[in-house]
Amino acid sequence: MSHQAKPAQPATVECNHAWNERLPFHDRADFDNAARGFIAHFDADVIRRDADGRVVWDFRAYDFQDSDKAPDTVHPSLWRLARLNNHAGLFKVCERIYQIRGFDLSNMNVIEGDTGLIIMDPLVSSEVAAAALELYYRHRPRRPVVAVIYTHSHVDHFGGVKGVVSEEDVRAGRVRVYAPDGFMEETVSENVFAGPAMNRRAQYMYGGLLPRGPRGQVDAGLGKGTSRGTVTLIPPTHSIVEPIETHTLDGVEIEFQLTPGTEAPSEMNLYFPQWRALCVAENACQCQHNILTIRGALVRDPRVWSYYLGETLARYGDRSDVLFAQHHWPTWGGDNIREFLADQRDMYAFLNDETLRLLNHGLTPLDIADRLKSLPQPLANRWYARDYYGSVSHNVRAVYQRYMGFYDANPAHLNPLPPVASARRTIDWMGGADRVLEKAAAAFRDGEYRWVAEIVNQVVFADPANDQARALQADALEQLGYQCENTTWRNAYLTGAQELRGGVKRVRGGQPPDLVRALTPSLFFSFLAVRLNSEAAASSPMTLNWHFPDLQQDYALTVRNGVLTHLADHRHAGPDAEVRMQKADLDRVGLGEISLEQALKDGLIQVSGDGGRVSELFLMLDRFEPGFNIVTPVV
Repeated sequence: MSHQAKPAQPATVECNHAWNERLPFHDRADFDNAARGFIAHFDADVIRRDADGRVVWDFRAYDFQDSDKAPDTVHPSLWRLARLNNHAGLFKVCERIYQIRGFDLSNMNVIEGDTGLIIMDPLVSSEVAAAALELYYRHRPRRPVVAVIYTHSHVDHFGGVKGVVSEEDVRAGRVRVYAPDGFMEETVSENVFAGPAMNRRAQYMYGGLLPRGPRGQVDAGLGKGTSRGTVTLIPPTHSIVEPIETHTLDGVEIEFQLTPGTEAPSEMNLYFPQWRALCVAENACQCQHNILTIRGALVRDPRVWSYYLGETLARYGDRSDVLFAQHHWPTWGGDNIREFLADQRDMYAFLNDETLRLLNHGLTPLDIADRLKSLPQPLANRWYARDYYGSVSHNVRAVYQRYMGFYDANPAHLNPLPPVASARRTIDWMGGADRVLEKAAAAFRDGEYRWVAEIVNQVVFADPANDQARALQADALEQLGYQCENTTWRNAYLTGAQELRGGVKRVRGGQPPDLVRALTPSLFFSFLAVRLNSEAAASSPMTLNWHFPDLQQDYALTVRNGVLTHLADHRHAGPDAEVRMQKADLDRVGLGEISLEQALKDGLIQVSGDGGRVSELFLMLDRFEPGFNIVTPVV
């Protein structure tokens, strides 16, 4: 089977060209805003990791997007966004506020204090954050970083922190780190408990394994893509806990507005009254965001999200001359800012309320998605409400899931067969794979790509070795990708096509060391519970006491009925074993830097009682492979 991407089919060309007449491409205001305040590009083509020279960001990767005319293999609206996201470099937002864009999925903001710098959201990885700060220094005074602000708990807003400040300076009090209440718990839990599966699904969502080009990855919606450097984390020294708090950092007055449960469980906006500048974190972007990201996460609450946007509008709308955020380009002018915030508020309110209205009429998630193909006018024609990252289709299904769960109340869907068993029976009832593929090939020629993808998926799951089915499924997914305005859908479709043709590309996995070290013992033991193989553990009940002398904390672990539970500040009476170790050594075992056996041999772990039970516990833990199958059955 050829591994090469194919051209757009006539039905795709017709579909994409039709959008040129349906959307206001004459409106070029965003191009003016994306270029406004530009100071300089980075002076190299790539950013590399010092340790091994690996390229972590390539500024040349999207040079193919120099033409205003979209290729047939890219939705013209998505092509427009991709070109806007190509504006990379150092930009001036307003007096004493600067922004570095195009170095990562997110933006890094630099606020000039009286004596030093305040860095807001230092990107995904330390290498790109360091390069971004160096670009700023080439054009502005070289002053020390005195504070870091994390606006919320997603990795693209804190992962590069050690590229702009050192942990030593933070511990010494020379740098303060601010974050919204609950930041550490949300940061660690989201990236660890479901981390392996979420990381694998993120390969589909962001198109990280796709080639950059008109038939591959062209954008990631919020930015070009994610950098591939070293993810770091320094815990905050100061938490914002009140709904509104005002602090003065190095002469800069900042009003912090907590917005919990919006785009992230832990998030906040910031207002700078000295310059009438409003930062809305990731609560309002130049696109529709996700109620449920397709990589997987907790479902967000659009009702709460809409409420906080309304509160932000009411509190700051008349006091702001510029609005900037952690993705995309700023918005200038009071009238534009107020309309932007009102439209974003209304967008999330519509997704929530209209879904609830229709589900209360008995419509199922797929019924609602089919009914609500777009937002109402004039909102649907606002570029900042288009489906570039979130989409009406998957967002309304997320709202349904939030309120009603996975089950649509049809008893036929209550306990369906698993995918492989269902596929084999379906294809057999339809007369066998050859007959199905013959009809599917005809449907493909007619441009019925959604149906072809749905039915040929059954053939692939019934027989993953059927090369004809895999090829046709790949062709259908590819055409669907070419037609997508939504970046994440395009990336998912094209990654699926690539893996059907060439197999799963195995990549290195593992959690970033700083995130593992940030795990409290309680979170570490909760993740052990996720990894515990219940079948192996069912016949091996045990009780263990765990003591960390450096933390002066005790934990009682219980394995019973094939599950692991724990209690902090408790001890079993008469446990099978007592374990004593430093938290730093637990981190080393968790990171795989040292095996449990070696730690025991070296005396880093001291065990009294039946030491074999401790080894037995670790032998019952699963290891998660970072490249499990998605478009073919998991074996």
